[in-house]
Amino acid sequence: MKKMSKFLSGALVAMLALGMTACGGTNNSGNNNGGDGNNNGGGNGGEQGYVSNYVAPKFSALEYGADGKPTQASYYKRSDEIFQYIFGEYDTTYAKAKLTTNTIAERYALMAIAEAKLLQTGVLLPLYSQGGSYALTAMAPRTASTALFGNDEYRYHNVVVANKLITAEDRAALKEKWLAAESASAYEAQAKAYLQEKGYTVENELNIAYSTDPQTWDALATSQAEDSKAIVNLYDGLVEYDNKNFEQPALATSYSVSDDGLKYTFLIRDGVVWVNNDGTKYADLTADDFKAGFQHMLDCADDGLGWLVEGVVKGVEEYIAGETTDFDDVGVTVNTEENSITYELTEPAPYFPTMLSYGLFAPMCRSYFLAKGGAFGMTEYDEAKTADTYTYGKTFSDVLSCGPYVVTTHTAENTVEFTKNPLYWNKDNVTINKITWKYNDGTDNTKAYNDVLNGTIDNAGLNEVCLATSKAETSTYEGKNVFTGYAYVSDTDSTTYCGWQNVDRGIWTNYNDVTKVVSTKTKTDKERSAAAMFNNHFRLALSYSLDRAAYNAVDVGEELAELSLRNSYTPGNYVILPSDVTVKINGTDTTFKKGTNYGEILQAQLTADGSPIKAWNTELDSSDGYDGWYSIENARKELEMAIADMKKIGIEISAGNPIYLDLPCVTSNATHLARAQVYKKSVANATEGKVVINIVDCPTAKERSAATYSYGKGYNANYDLSPYSGWGPDYGDPQTYLDTFIGGGAGYMTRNVGIF
Repeated sequence: MKKMSKFLSGALVAMLALGMTACGGTNNSGNNNGGDGNNNGGGNGGEQGYVSNYVAPKFSALEYGADGKPTQASYYKRSDEIFQYIFGEYDTTYAKAKLTTNTIAERYALMAIAEAKLLQTGVLLPLYSQGGSYALTAMAPRTASTALFGNDEYRYHNVVVANKLITAEDRAALKEKWLAAESASAYEAQAKAYLQEKGYTVENELNIAYSTDPQTWDALATSQAEDSKAIVNLYDGLVEYDNKNFEQPALATSYSVSDDGLKYTFLIRDGVVWVNNDGTKYADLTADDFKAGFQHMLDCADDGLGWLVEGVVKGVEEYIAGETTDFDDVGVTVNTEENSITYELTEPAPYFPTMLSYGLFAPMCRSYFLAKGGAFGMTEYDEAKTADTYTYGKTFSDVLSCGPYVVTTHTAENTVEFTKNPLYWNKDNVTINKITWKYNDGTDNTKAYNDVLNGTIDNAGLNEVCLATSKAETSTYEGKNVFTGYAYVSDTDSTTYCGWQNVDRGIWTNYNDVTKVVSTKTKTDKERSAAAMFNNHFRLALSYSLDRAAYNAVDVGEELAELSLRNSYTPGNYVILPSDVTVKINGTDTTFKKGTNYGEILQAQLTADGSPIKAWNTELDSSDGYDGWYSIENARKELEMAIADMKKIGIEISAGNPIYLDLPCVTSNATHLARAQVYKKSVANATEGKVVINIVDCPTAKERSAATYSYGKGYNANYDLSPYSGWGPDYGDPQTYLDTFIGGGAGYMTRNVGIF
């Protein structure tokens, strides 16, 4: 083993990963804060001389079990057929990118080419990143990590919170101090001193709003961001990014990498203990807890994110597929004498250290898990979790903590309270003694604004309604106008929210409550929209129809409407080429120089394909900050081709006989409703009334989430169009985005289009 210092600085991580929240599937509460496979060669932007030879796709019928749900075998067979029909060219191109063993530069270039094929399917429309809107806060900027991947941005134990809102002027001064600070601890001290000097009091409690309760407290059995945001405060990882985005030791005091780059060995910190939620010790933490956690994560891969390490850690793919049942065949080994754990990779992966701050590497106390009815082994776990004796992670009192906090209260749709862990190994460096989540159901779009002004919560975004209110002369706080004195523009990040098109919808009311979010479409409407959604030209017409700036303006205001707009799934500057590379673009050798952004290569493939999508803006040197999709002209070209295709199979599309599509919305929330109305009006205008969006009422955010986000399998997705979820990266490689669109049920976001 070659011993080296591996706690990487942000600069070195950027060099290895070449550009980079809690991540995974992300539910958008409506506020930014807080190869097509058919015969037409679609995705060409409406080529001249188009001749329709369209043949309606035919897929295997579903079979249903006694519970009224599709059988897994029939559902996966149909989903596989639909996946190949829509994503076939992307799948082939992306598989080639993942298999390349030449250089990292070639890998990145081929992935960008694959993404171009993904965007041209039209099933996802990149909308915007998280952030890029006006906000108010009492939290000092950059006192939590701003790493673009993993969960560390939600670790609040070292944030600095003032007793009142921080002025825009003071916030700008603090950001300058962050830039100049040599270390995280130095900036934290400077932030406290500056605030006190300016008359603020530094608090030791943090209050934040939330809209979705954690559905589990098991860190290793979830892919939901709302779960991870809570659970991450209960455990430490092997490493952790600090507020300067330097990787620091956490439960691993050091690690080493073998000369061949395949084995990473972590020395586990002594003196760390597991505690119950009342703060009493349960057991010592050991290296075996990381092995136990990793196996449990793979055992519950259907619920969690085991697929993220398929092809990364040796033996994972075979274990998940059931080809081996012996976990000793997986590349995770423990040395009990030195209290270390080793992960063996299938091939060198320079991005591997960037994966460590995500939940799939969380530890789990083996003895506690077994005591709560758990079992190891995929078959054994599947049997155990259905028993009444299985309680692990069911409530906050059914998990242990080895992190800075324990949960002392969780009242659904009300409050979650995190209290400082009295036995935490690093308790002397925890600045926040208590974190309180306070529920906001989203029905009142002024609640967060009012709550932040009266001190109930410590930060809030400003939607258009509250933005206007904050600018009024009568709106003052501490003697200053709220907007001019306190509003700031929040940072954008690497999360990409999208508009999704459900191509194989199988439900028209919520799976968990058939009286909620009910479609008004007739049987004929359903059949017509189902046929249209399988057509690539129809999907692209929809994608080009939405005026995304107008849609975004409802949330962030006209002046910031384009700032957070994103035009690709993977941010265009997420990685850059570490060396020159030559790849084929539609058969032509094309050379991209060292330092080329991912987005430039993506755009080269789109342009070569004749697509009008502008996923990279050379003037802005970015994939963000402009609208590269919206075009009435392109929407109408694609729609005319779709109309010709549909005519071939006996379906007329006209203003007198339109296609109806359902868009769920919390109509009682003025902001949510206004956004839905922009969507409806924009599509109607671009398609000249040939596509009509039905705004389907959701009583609260809870019902909307069940319809559009937290529904599990794709057959429970109760929408035709949904702009409510996105993806944040888990590590520093484009694979973290593109793997969400792989087949066989492994791609997490494929469920958003109604399959798997």
